[in-house]
Amino acid sequence: MNLLSSIYGIGVMARNAAYDRGICSVHSLNGPVVSVGNLSVGGSGKTPFVLMLGEQLKQRGIPFDILSRGYGRQTRGVAQVDPIGTAQQFGDEPLLMSRRLQAPVVVGESRYHAGLFAERTFGPQLHLLDDGFQHRSLARDFDIVLLTPQDVQDTLLPKGRLREPLASLARADVVVLPSDTATDEFPIDGKRIWRITRGILPGKIPERPIVFCGIARPQNFFAQLRAAGIQPAAEAVYHDHHSYTSGDIEELLELGRRSHADGFVTTEKDLVNLGTLAANLAPLTAVPVKMELENAGHAIDTMLSIIQERKRERIHLTS
Repeated sequence: MNLLSSIYGIGVMARNAAYDRGICSVHSLNGPVVSVGNLSVGGSGKTPFVLMLGEQLKQRGIPFDILSRGYGRQTRGVAQVDPIGTAQQFGDEPLLMSRRLQAPVVVGESRYHAGLFAERTFGPQLHLLDDGFQHRSLARDFDIVLLTPQDVQDTLLPKGRLREPLASLARADVVVLPSDTATDEFPIDGKRIWRITRGILPGKIPERPIVFCGIARPQNFFAQLRAAGIQPAAEAVYHDHHSYTSGDIEELLELGRRSHADGFVTTEKDLVNLGTLAANLAPLTAVPVKMELENAGHAIDTMLSIIQERKRERIHLTS
């Protein structure tokens, strides 16, 4: 670990110690809070996991909302996401979640204030806290952390991608691992483990497409397409959460002409960031991510049972 990463690590440890000792304030909502987060900067599948978890709750008839920072938006304060709005207003991932789940999504720099808004508007229902592991100022009833093999080999920011050391997994109620990895690859002794399978639903795709995306780990998207038998005519990579411009569209169209491509392929998140510019790339296919949770029924039952037990404990302590 280099010097800057060591200094960053000391700062993370001091911050976590302040929360652990009650020096920093933690605010609670009336409804239960389920946090979905990770240790690294992007690319672990938090948004697909929230979408999958939301679908599981909808199947059970459990009302919920999603609380998100709204990363990349050009607005400030607390706001409910309008599904027909733009990524500039609400952020690309909150907008995607709102459209896919048709459930309330509230953005705000303070997830506590976003939660207060949600409870005033919808009542004290279950809150899904998007990218919430490091947002410790909001109390949560269940902490889910997604972990990848890359995280185990990585180091702290700024040299690496880790926002916290692996030791922080001690705070998690559940660690979510890819189904095709061995448990002994991860330092998670004694932790409850959920397994996920992540893939894509390619649908109808041109034979020689230009494949482009602006996501945290683009190589994973390209590899999934190739595994599905799709051979790109060319590829283009943009930074995560990229907000597309007319100049980008001209570059993609020129790349398509040079490569003799017959269409374009991207991710759902990129489609959100394209906005109305997407019409200029016809035919354009946005490929959805498919995430499945092994033994999903049992996993969700366990989560809800723990949340209920913790609620009873709080009532007992205050009575």
